[in-house]
Formats: sequence, structure tokens, C-alpha cells
Amino acid sequence: MSIASQSISTVDKDWWRGAVIYQIYPRSYQDSNGDGIGDLKGIAVRLPHIAALGADAIWISPFFTSPMRDFGYDVSNYEDVDPIFGTLADFDAMMTEAHRLGIKVMIDLVLSHSSDHHPWFVESRSSKDNPKADWYVWADAKPDGTPPNNWLSIFGGSAWAWDPTRMQYYMHNFLISQPDLNLHNPEVQERLLDVVRFWLDRGVDGFRLDTINFYFHDRELRDNPALEPARRNASTAPAVNPYNFQEHLYDKNRPENLKFLQRFRAVLDEYPAIAAVGEVGDSQRGLEIVGEYTSGNDKMHMCYAFEFLAPDPLSPERVEDVMKDFAEAAPEGWACWAFSNHDVMRHVSRWGSLVADRDALAKQYAALLLTLRGSVCLYQGEELGLTEADLAYQDLQDPYGIQFWPEFKGRDGCRTPMVWDSQVTQGGFSTVKPWLPVPVEHILRAVSVQHGDENSVLEQYRRFLAFRKQHPAFAKGEIAFTEPQGDVLLYTRHYGNETILCMFNMSATEIAANLPEGSWQVLAGHGFASNNYGNQIDIPAWGAYFARLA
Repeated sequence: MSIASQSISTVDKDWWRGAVIYQIYPRSYQDSNGDGIGDLKGIAVRLPHIAALGADAIWISPFFTSPMRDFGYDVSNYEDVDPIFGTLADFDAMMTEAHRLGIKVMIDLVLSHSSDHHPWFVESRSSKDNPKADWYVWADAKPDGTPPNNWLSIFGGSAWAWDPTRMQYYMHNFLISQPDLNLHNPEVQERLLDVVRFWLDRGVDGFRLDTINFYFHDRELRDNPALEPARRNASTAPAVNPYNFQEHLYDKNRPENLKFLQRFRAVLDEYPAIAAVGEVGDSQRGLEIVGEYTSGNDKMHMCYAFEFLAPDPLSPERVEDVMKDFAEAAPEGWACWAFSNHDVMRHVSRWGSLVADRDALAKQYAALLLTLRGSVCLYQGEELGLTEADLAYQDLQDPYGIQFWPEFKGRDGCRTPMVWDSQVTQGGFSTVKPWLPVPVEHILRAVSVQHGDENSVLEQYRRFLAFRKQHPAFAKGEIAFTEPQGDVLLYTRHYGNETILCMFNMSATEIAANLPEGSWQVLAGHGFASNNYGNQIDIPAWGAYFARLA
């Protein structure tokens, strides 16, 4: 029997538009059974923290059955929970508690590839004529035995692996243990949509779709052209990765994906108030693809690209350019912005390595992210101002970092355990040595340390999220930019009868800025101080100013 009717999402079909979604990396959130790995019961215990923060929803990274070569992003059973995380009953109990607290639950679906341990792949590789022989991307070798084309894996090396049983290559955009599913096969599409229905029937409120632009490949297996060096960037792969040397026209970003996303959306629309956000990973056409996938109100509700997850430092010009580029590329679309997640260096370190007052930086970036037009993803620990952990090579778990060390240290530095209590072993995450070390500098920033301290990053996040909810313009409104005044970024958010001015001093020194024309009433409750002298505002370093048009 479906329990979707129990979901609190029935209240507002558009709850996702302007929602604040808190990302949980389950291995590192809370260990409830003393094995050093976070789990679903641990998430349930810590949900009050998320409710007190003021988030509208959680997105949980994969917890499905998996050999954990890519820590859950290599799925061997889409319809069960891996024992290290608990059981389906634990998931149901966690979701019930989230709904009781008024929190929506979104889960991470990895549909572009599975684990090589998945029964589908085990059968597919067994012969060329079994019922699932065409469920994955198989191809013959070239006459000289080399791979079918020049496609590269984002984790390094060729995107093709030789299978001696079939005497063919199979495609893997990521690890060799993550074979790509063949979505050109209608049976594969149907089975994946069954997975979607399985979780909708359990009552989830939505999905985050991993690597959404990797679902289809070119049937003709044409070589990717070389990408001229001037067009290369490190937004989706580190600069040391030769993946950046190609223009990825044929191994991903294929037009057939649009029809599949329409089929996916049709399934979602069978249920009340479901939402989905897609991850678009492309260094050249990211925003253009977001526009395609969010157009027509019949595909994705929202998508995010890597513009604000890239190394490029923030500046008034950078913020305005990204927002205007998005509006131009996706006029019908809705963005979901994030500054940090489980795949990139934490943004306080990425953009603030030379900043003396990182707390001030963290507070301003929170306010900036939470006032941009779009929905928002906050990554666990971001609300504590956590920096990237500096791990020793022997502590690494991420195969991506091990492959490219030391030029690229991988993703473990942003995946270390959440810190709850500075007075308890392992920061309150576990009673034993966890799967990744807990940095001392993180323990000093634990929830117990910051809770109740009005000057802390945590209390500023709570304060600003409450302020945001008082003004619908931040969640639903239009955005318009005013010419920056040096390092001061200016824009307005407008919704209904309310227009709010947002000003950010993105520098390490106080700046005197002028208000735009109009009668502005300063707003309170956001946690930022400034001095107003008529039309002039003195904004402290890494400060902000908010006012309403009278």
C-alpha cells in the first residue's frame, strides 16, 4: 500500500521553489551503532538540528546497497538500504520523524550507472545473448584491440574496460566498477522508472538526480573532438585531469535525454507535490543544458550546474555574470544554488584561504547564497563554518584523490564527520575511530561550542534563515542587479508589493557605498551591522546591508 498520502508535501505543490535543502552525507552525519560510519538512525536523531536551523528539506546522499567503491554512488540494489546504514524500516522511521518536524525528504538517485556487483550487470556480462545483454553499454574493440573510441573517464584513464567473458569493452564514465547503463534500451528506462515509483510509494518528497546529463551516449560511438586550451576550465574536473582536454559531445549531453526526463517527470506528476533537482556536470555548456532540462514545465523542476562549485573566486562581477548567464540560458528554468557539497572543497577554504576573518566570510556567503534567485542547497557543516580538512595520504578513502594525489587531494577533505560536541570523543559523531578522521580544528567549531553564541556562524545561519522566511521576495521573487560600487555587490529582490535591496561588501576593508535612488527603510533581524548616514552606508569588511523600498 502506498504511504505517499502521509507526506506533508501535499500542502504546497511549489514548496521546492525557493526551498532551502540541507544535504546530508550519511556516512559522516551521525553514527548510532558504534561502527565508525554514520547511518539512518543517526540522521533521525539529529533531525532537530536541521529543524532548528530552519531548512525546508533534506537531501540524503545514497544509502542503497553498495560495495562502496564510490561510497554509495555505485549501487548494487536500488530498492534496499545497505546494512551499514540500517534497514528500510530505519529509513521509514527517519522519514516519519522528518515529516513530523516539517522537513521534506529528498533522496539521491544514481541512474546513469550502477555497481558492477549489481545483478543486472552480472547477468549482462555473462554472455552476448542473455536477456540483459544490452542493459549496459558494450562495444567491440578496434581491429588492433584498443578501445572503441577516445572517451575518457572523469576519474582518470579510458572510459572503456575490457571484459574477457564477453570479449568486449564496457563503458564507465566514472570508476571501472561503475558500468554505464544503456538508457537507449526501453527496458532499462522502464526498470529505472520502477525504482522511482518504489521510493515515491514509500513517501519521499523528491529526488536529487546524480550526473543527470550522463544518461545517454552517442549510438555511433563517435570520438569526442579535442577542446582548445583556451576553453578548458576546472569546474567539473580538476585541472590535472585530461578529461578537460575533450569537448564532451558524444559521451554525454545527448538530445535523447530530453524525452527520458519527460517520462521521469510524468511519473513524478502521478504523486502529490513531488520535486526533483538535477546535477548537470559540464564545463562548457552547463547552463545551456540546465536551460534545456528545466524548460517547458515537463522535465526537471530545477537543476544546478557547477558555476558556484568551481574554484573561480567570488566577486560582484562573478555573481552578477553567473546569474545573468543563467537567466539568459534558462529563461523558463529554476536554479538550485550551492557553494559546497560532497564533491568539492568547502567554500570557506576554496574562496577564503587568504582571508583573516573566515567567520565573517562564512556569514556573508551564507547571506549571499540565501538571497540569490533560486532554491538553495546547504551542505552539512557549512552552518558551522567548517574548513576543508587537510588529510594525510594514508587516511584517504576516495579513489579519485588517490588517483591524482598530490596535485588533487580528492573529496575526503569535505566528507569528514560532522562535529556535534567538543567534549565528547570524535566530536560526538561516533564512540570509535570513524571512517575518516575528525580534525581538531573542526571539534573546536562543534555545534555545542557555537549553540547560543550570538556571534557564531551557526547562530548567524539560524538568524538569517529566519529572516529569509519573513520575506517571501527572497524565496519567490525576481532579481535585478545594480552596477557594483567597487567591491560592493548590489541587487534587489522583488515579489508582490515588496522590493528588498541587498548590498554585500566583498572585501576585507570597510567601504562607504551609496544607496540607489528611492526611499529605503533599513531592515533588522538579519544579523549584520552597518552605519547609515542619509544616502551613504558604511558596510564593514565582509558585511551586508538590507533595506525595503518604502
